Amino acid sequence: MENVISFPGLGINELHINKIALQIGNITVAWYGIIITVGIVLAVLYVFRRAQRLGIDGDTILDIAIPTVICGVIGARIYYVLTTLGEGRYHSFYDVIALWNGGLAIYGAVIGGGLAVFVMCRIKKIRFLSLADVVAPAVMIGQIIGRWGNFANAEAYGSLTQYSFFHWTFDTTDLFSNLFCRMGIERMDGSFLYVHPTFLYESIWNLIGFLLLHAAWKHRRRDGQIFWGYLAWYGFGRMLIEGLRTDSLYVGTIRISQLVGLLCFVCGLVMWIFCHVSPRPLWHMPILAKKEDDTDVGSAVVDKTEPPISPTTVMGDADNVNTEETCVHADKNDARITQDTSDDVDQNK
Repeated sequence: MENVISFPGLGINELHINKIALQIGNITVAWYGIIITVGIVLAVLYVFRRAQRLGIDGDTILDIAIPTVICGVIGARIYYVLTTLGEGRYHSFYDVIALWNGGLAIYGAVIGGGLAVFVMCRIKKIRFLSLADVVAPAVMIGQIIGRWGNFANAEAYGSLTQYSFFHWTFDTTDLFSNLFCRMGIERMDGSFLYVHPTFLYESIWNLIGFLLLHAAWKHRRRDGQIFWGYLAWYGFGRMLIEGLRTDSLYVGTIRISQLVGLLCFVCGLVMWIFCHVSPRPLWHMPILAKKEDDTDVGSAVVDKTEPPISPTTVMGDADNVNTEETCVHADKNDARITQDTSDDVDQNK
């Protein structure tokens, strides 16, 4: 199936896009699936590189990544199916699992993948929020690229350009309006219907968010600060952009993604502020701690949730140790004196 799309502001009058990238017999491979896969692979590679700098070996990351990706895809599909049950799209089990035809919800992916990461962190003895700080920017990489799968499917676009934010009407001769607010979709009669390219809006928004989160990594004060920042940034952007879409998922008259976006924004912002103003920075704490009887950092990790030890506390502990040693020496001297006294008494007898 071929879609014809135009971007007048870019000088593209007719862009022919075939949803099918490859067909072998009865087996078809859609561009949507290829683009989503590329996004997942690049996200996993990012996690590999960042996590290894924190002392997590590649085998451990692979053990976590595989179930996370699987659960993320399953969660994305389940979320989408549950929110579209009333639309009559699913006539068989095949229709339910045919995710290669489109139909994934990012919130479901975050929920499913997040649960998998949490469980694997418990198994591997890794602090969840520490690893979540690594994974959050990677999720944005997947979202940046994955939205172009919607472009290949000619989906996830917005309303007519004259129905913009707050009912503003854009001048079609304006460069900004032509570039960002006019994506033409060919209709049956050959004319073009100009709509908001919301997939492009979200892809650009996520790109900016990724750059900010990546740069903020070395400035984080507590475990989870990057993760909460991701929730706040993406939730706010999705809440606004979703208002332009024409294919939103609804519960009654409420757009589900806008409601979830609002909750993510509020929760993420509150927790991010808490992490930022907290007087007890944790950014210098290692994500892993090696057991005494193990030499492989990746295979022996423990979950440490105690607050960091201040230099004063360390000095105090050292003084306590010295005091205890002094007491031990004093006890030994007293015992020696007592023994000598006993020997003298025996000799006098």
